Amino acid sequence: MKFEGKIWKFGNDIDTDVIIPARYLNTTSHEELAQHCMEDVDPSFAQKVSKGDMLVAGKNFGSGSSREHAPVSIKAVGVSCVIAESFARIFYRNAINIGLPILESPEAARDAEEGDIFEVDADSGVIHNVTKAKSYQAAPFPAFIQEIIHAGGLIPYVKERIANA
Repeated sequence: MKFEGKIWKFGNDIDTDVIIPARYLNTTSHEELAQHCMEDVDPSFAQKVSKGDMLVAGKNFGSGSSREHAPVSIKAVGVSCVIAESFARIFYRNAINIGLPILESPEAARDAEEGDIFEVDADSGVIHNVTKAKSYQAAPFPAFIQEIIHAGGLIPYVKERIANA
């Protein structure tokens, strides 16, 4: 999977309550969750982000509660990929389960500035900062995780496997 988009940069310890505030957890509507993505750190984020843009963050992105609403809101708002110095373990797994590509690259995350243009090959782990003409190598996902992400998440992946069995 290849992506190109503008970077929206956030700092360290962006927790799930910042990604999608708890006051919006009474809905399962992806569209409604998208409208409130990152609202408590940037109230106009959902209106500014364009389909295909990417989030870049520091350490421990997605810490906090284990709600899948957080990666769902990011994917639903149109973000194609999240790159961070590191991810909270439960967020990492939830992102894969809903088919949101995420890559750990401390160097790319530290060098990125908001507004930079990134090209990402999620299958190989190559991240290219077009604006700064610099490339970075993140660890690519194993083949079975790539299959889950390509299918759009764990549930579509399982349905596809059952249908082809």
